[in-house]
Amino acid sequence: MPAKTLMIQGTASSVGKSIIVAGLCRIFRQDGFKVAPFKAQNMALNSFVTTEGGEIGRAQAVQAEAAGIEPSVHMNPILLKPEADARSQVIVLGKVAKNLTASQYYSYTPRLLKIIEDSLNHLLAAYDIVVIEGAGSPAEINLKKREIVNMRIARMAKAPVLLVGDIDRGGVFASIIGTLELLTKLERARIKGLVINKFRGDLKLLKPGLDILEKRTGKPVLGVIPYFRGITIAQEDSVYLDERQTTSANGTLDVAVIRLPHISNYDDFDPLEEQGCTVRYVSSPPELGNPDLLILPGTKSTVADLVHLKQQGLVPVIIQLVQSGVPIIGICGGYQMLGSSILDPEKIESKHNRIDGLGLLEITTVFNSNKTTTQVKARIAADDGLFKGLKDMDITGYEIHMGQTRNRNCRPALHVLETPQGKLDYFDGAVSPNGLIFGTYIHGLFHNTEFTRRLLNRLRQLRGLPSTTASSINKQDMYDKLADIIRHNLDMSLVYEITLGRKHG
Repeated sequence: MPAKTLMIQGTASSVGKSIIVAGLCRIFRQDGFKVAPFKAQNMALNSFVTTEGGEIGRAQAVQAEAAGIEPSVHMNPILLKPEADARSQVIVLGKVAKNLTASQYYSYTPRLLKIIEDSLNHLLAAYDIVVIEGAGSPAEINLKKREIVNMRIARMAKAPVLLVGDIDRGGVFASIIGTLELLTKLERARIKGLVINKFRGDLKLLKPGLDILEKRTGKPVLGVIPYFRGITIAQEDSVYLDERQTTSANGTLDVAVIRLPHISNYDDFDPLEEQGCTVRYVSSPPELGNPDLLILPGTKSTVADLVHLKQQGLVPVIIQLVQSGVPIIGICGGYQMLGSSILDPEKIESKHNRIDGLGLLEITTVFNSNKTTTQVKARIAADDGLFKGLKDMDITGYEIHMGQTRNRNCRPALHVLETPQGKLDYFDGAVSPNGLIFGTYIHGLFHNTEFTRRLLNRLRQLRGLPSTTASSINKQDMYDKLADIIRHNLDMSLVYEITLGRKHG
C-alpha cells in the first residue's frame, strides 16, 4: 500500500516549516509509523553528507534523524548552494550537476521533475508516511509557473497541506489570508488546516483573531505553537543567524566565529555553546574584541569571502590577535583561507588565478572541478598546543569541499582511517609549530563530545581558566522535547485524520 503524505507549506521563508516537519517526523515515529522527510528542492548552505557520499540539505538530515532513519539523497533530490556573482551550484541526487544563474536554473527545472518524482516514489514505497516540506511561499506569483517545491509537489504527491504562519514577525493574519487569496481554487482546496507558529503571550487574547481567521478562510486552525528556546536543533540556513541572539553569555570561554557572507555548516559550532562557551558571530573588526578562540568557518565561496575579509579590514586584526597568542581554528573554506595562497587556474570559484591567504599556515590550495563529499572516521595526529593530551583520539565527521590542499611544511592535524566505502589512509589538515593554529576539512568535528570537552579544557588551561565537566545535549532528548511541544499544541487527532484519512489511536 502506498505511503500517506502530509505537506507543510509556509506563508514565507523562515516561518518554522523545517522544525515543524522534524517534530512531526518524531511524533509519527513515536506512534509506531515508519516515516521519512522529503523536500524536492532546497536552497541552503548548511548541508550534510550521506553514507553514500551524497550532499543534501542539513534540515532533511535532521528530520531523518528525528524520524530514526538514515538520511538519503532521495529526501532532498535537488539542492541549490548559492555562490558569489548571483550563481548557484546545482546538486542533483547528491552530486554537482551544474553552476547556473537564477534565469538559467528556471529554464532547467522542467528536466528535474522526473528526478524529483522518482525520489518521492522511492520514499513512498518504503515508508508509511512521508512528511513533505515546501519552500518559501506557495503564493509567489512570479515563480508559480516554474516552481518545483510547493503546490506542484503537493499535486504530485497527492498531499494535503498545512499552512504555517509566523506570528512573531507580525502580520500573521494578513499573511495567511493573503497567501490563500493568491492561490487558485484547487490549491486552496488542498490546504486542510492552518498553524500559527512562534507565539508569545496569552493565548486567550489571540482567540478572537483565530475565530475570525477560521470564519474568513473556512480552514481550521489546528494549533498555536509557542515560541520556544532550549531546543538545540540544526537550522536550515544563515537567516537563523540574523534572528539569533548570543547565547550562553556567561560562558567560561569567548569564541568569535567570523560571519562570512557565504558561511556554511555553522551548526558545526552548536556544541561549543552546549559545553559552556559564549559563541559570537562577528562581521567587523570592532566586534572581534579579544576572544579566547577565533574560528574561520566553512564557506561556499572561499575566494569571494576571503576578498570580503580583506575589504572589511578583518585580516590584519585576525593576524594581530593570532600573533598575540589567541588560537584560531579554520574549518573547510576557513582552513583554505589560513594558508599562504589559493590557486584557481580553471576559474572554478572566481575570476582570480591566485589570491594570497592569511599566511598563518604553510599550505596551498588548488581548486579543480572535483568535489569531495564523504563521511570519515579519523584519529587526532597532533599532540601539542590545543591538542596536548588529545593524540590518537578517534573522531567522526564529513568532508564537503572543492579543491585540494597541499601541506608544504606543517604537521597534519588528523589521520583519516575510514569512509563508508572502506579503509583509507591519508592525512588531513595542518597545525602550526606552536599548535595554536589548526585547520581541517572535516565538518562535525565538535559534535564529537569527548574530543570537544578535552579540547575546550585544554584551551581553558592555556587561558588560565578552570576546567569544566559540561556535557553535550542529547539529540534524541531534543527531538522528544520538540515532539512534546508540537503534540501538546497541535490537534494531532485532526492531523492524523488529514494525513491518514481516518482517526488514529
